[in-house]
Amino acid sequence: MKGDEVTRQETPAKRGGLSAVGHGFDRMRDWWEHAKVWQRYLVYIALVVGALILPAPAIGQFMSPGSDWTTVLVYPIGTYILLAVGLNVVVGQAGLLDLGFVAFFAIGGYSVAYYGTHFGWNYWATVVFGIALAAVSGVILGAPTLRLRGDYLAIVTLGFGEIVRITANNTDEIGGARGITGVPHPPPIFGTKFLLDPAPYYYLMVAAIALVIIFSVRLQKSRVGRAWAAIREDEDAAELMGVPTFKFKLLAFAIGAMIGGLAGGVYAGKAVFIEPNTFPFILSATILAAVVLGGSGNLPGVILGAFLIGWLPERFRDFADYRILVFGGVLVLMMALRPEGLLPSRRRKAELHEGTGGMGTMGAEVPGPDTDVSTTEAAK
Repeated sequence: MKGDEVTRQETPAKRGGLSAVGHGFDRMRDWWEHAKVWQRYLVYIALVVGALILPAPAIGQFMSPGSDWTTVLVYPIGTYILLAVGLNVVVGQAGLLDLGFVAFFAIGGYSVAYYGTHFGWNYWATVVFGIALAAVSGVILGAPTLRLRGDYLAIVTLGFGEIVRITANNTDEIGGARGITGVPHPPPIFGTKFLLDPAPYYYLMVAAIALVIIFSVRLQKSRVGRAWAAIREDEDAAELMGVPTFKFKLLAFAIGAMIGGLAGGVYAGKAVFIEPNTFPFILSATILAAVVLGGSGNLPGVILGAFLIGWLPERFRDFADYRILVFGGVLVLMMALRPEGLLPSRRRKAELHEGTGGMGTMGAEVPGPDTDVSTTEAAK
């Protein structure tokens, strides 16, 4: 026990300045957990005001001097946040590694594009249909594969993402490699027209993110969220305790897919043109990196991670090709020095330090950063 305490005391010192930043985030999290209701509402109001004024040109001059800031807020930042919140349901809450999440993004986007251009459907009808189709696709993917775990499940989901992209590329009915052009814009809302101005799309994206966040928080605090936490921590123990693990894992896939389909529908209305290469595997990997960077399982951390993943490459666009090199180096450094992420939840941080890798059964054999290796070996 004494050796473990020494290990925990020495680790922050070894991590240096980044650890100090991490401890600052930890203190913020602790304050939030004990904050009074009125304090929380003040924070909510501040966040809403901040979101409304974020597209201001004065802010854009610093945040994205080489690009239109409002456009960057819609894509990649807003889209990444929406996708990350959806993937967090699967990876962060249920502990299932999904490497094909971009498939649901593509299904939502192609639903809006195809049914809007070929059949003249109303934009909102195509978005709802895309969400439903993505959910059904999630169930179809999950039903035969969710009995797999860890790396095996990851490979299957990666394959599903590639199947969707290649099918879109080879199907002439939905444009093939040429894609679909002339995707309809959303109809006017309160007299605001959705044309080439990115501002209306930004506020539409903010509304979609807000709805998804409320939905995700309610789920996390419900019986469903508790079942996902039990599955993530120890699926076998959860099943022995009477939790229908397969049903809840399938529900996680379906809900994550719905959010991915919503993101695709909003994106397609803004992009006007989509094609198969819009949905590569690297996008799934990028969203997963955002979830892990921010703190898998903790919604504020996931949003922060997605914001940084979307913003940093745009902020340093002047460095041309070197910006990706620097960006990758920062991610590697971050994962080496603070593997639990910038804003991990208390429970997920404890899981990581106990040796579960912070992702339930996915990392069950991987010692955490503060785990005594000798103790782990003795347990085996």
